[in-house]
Amino acid sequence: MAHATATATQQYNYDIVRKFAIMSVVWGVLGMSAGVYIASELAWPFLNFDIPHISFGRLRPVHTTLVIFGFGGSALFATSYYVVQRTCQTRLYGDRLAELTFWGWQAAVGLGAISYMFGITQAREYAEFEWPIDLLITVVWVCYFWVYTMTLRLRSQPHIYVANWFFMAFILATALLHIFNNLAVPVSLTGFKSYSLFSGVQDAMTQWWYGHNAVGFFLTAAFLGMMYYFVPKQAGRPVYSYRLSIIHFWALIFLYMWVGAHHLHWTALPDWVSTLAATFSVMLLLPSWGGMINGIMTLSGAWDKLRSDPIMLFLITSLSFYGMSTFEGPLMSLKSVNALSHYTDWTIGHVHSGALGWVAMVTFGSFYHLFPRLFDAKLYSQKLVYVHFFLATVGIVLYITAMWVAGIGQGLMLRGFDEYGNLAFTFIETVSFLHTPYVWRAIGGALFVLGLLVMVYNLIMTSVSARRHSAAIEAKLAAKMAG
Repeated sequence: MAHATATATQQYNYDIVRKFAIMSVVWGVLGMSAGVYIASELAWPFLNFDIPHISFGRLRPVHTTLVIFGFGGSALFATSYYVVQRTCQTRLYGDRLAELTFWGWQAAVGLGAISYMFGITQAREYAEFEWPIDLLITVVWVCYFWVYTMTLRLRSQPHIYVANWFFMAFILATALLHIFNNLAVPVSLTGFKSYSLFSGVQDAMTQWWYGHNAVGFFLTAAFLGMMYYFVPKQAGRPVYSYRLSIIHFWALIFLYMWVGAHHLHWTALPDWVSTLAATFSVMLLLPSWGGMINGIMTLSGAWDKLRSDPIMLFLITSLSFYGMSTFEGPLMSLKSVNALSHYTDWTIGHVHSGALGWVAMVTFGSFYHLFPRLFDAKLYSQKLVYVHFFLATVGIVLYITAMWVAGIGQGLMLRGFDEYGNLAFTFIETVSFLHTPYVWRAIGGALFVLGLLVMVYNLIMTSVSARRHSAAIEAKLAAKMAG
């Protein structure tokens, strides 16, 4: 294995993959810890200290940015750079350009988090960076596109593997979304303040076109690229159906762009627009479940791996959560359901069933497969992978169950009437009701972060054992040379 990996290291650029993978884990720990803290601020108000920089309003975008763009984005850079090299059997194009994407992306994430803590933000969902950071992201993304595209052009294989379709769609769609959602006029070239080119309902429409497609392409299509490579590799089986992957890809790419307006039911948005969005949202169920089935059925003939391989448990469980959250999304886009769920914590539960159950779990499984190959060492402990899996799974279940209870309870209480036609509950009564679910949400999040810390320890020890093994080999060679 050592010789094979050494040869692969010379043939491929593993250094950039290693850097992004390590930073993904670092941002994950920081971002998810911030999430646990702000969840605790809601559950136990005494934690809201008189320090504006760590208030809920400022730490909430820090949490979302570090988790989505720091943890998720760095994981996508790492896995896409790894997958495109392995499937194309060619070295990554432009080592210096790839290095630029690493430092540029880390700078954007770090500067964004710091600016939020100082109250500098556009106050737009999932796109809160101010204009100088937006420009930095644009430069990084153009470099990313060029590196990825040129690597595909230099491939030694005639076909482009399915995972690369999803990665390329994610790169192109994210570029389109980022540019149009951040069209703004700076107040001055020396300050951060800017004004959007859109206003009113057009601004809301643009924001949720971006917001839902950030979910659709950044957090779904891209991670499906991860799934289509690492599930077959870990299972030792080919993708269940190549034809189904084609249908899955084109249906998903076409339908997702239309559904953002379902976030704006019962607003000033024209009714026909939100109805169209809900219709496409329901249609999305078909390609989404097609992809889930394709991933899970890849285990055909290898189901025994679920008993013996904890990495496979992460990957298949992530697909199960993908199926569940892509059923729940279309359900919540229906106007009758949305009337109950919107502006409640049910939405928070739905987002986290996808973010933790699908995105994080498939990333963890992929990293457990990836790190031993990057460091040329056997994974330090299989038992710790099981520990991580059970902590993460229990944490997710506690989190989303608490939010279902909180959200549906909120919706029912805010719409409850007494026999005189007056509201049956005051707003403060709904806040009081939320305390217990919020406590369980914080506990679930803490368990999930604890599982991530177990993973960090496991990966650090894997790296340490790799260095020790390498040092031992060098010492033996030196002894032979001396003899």
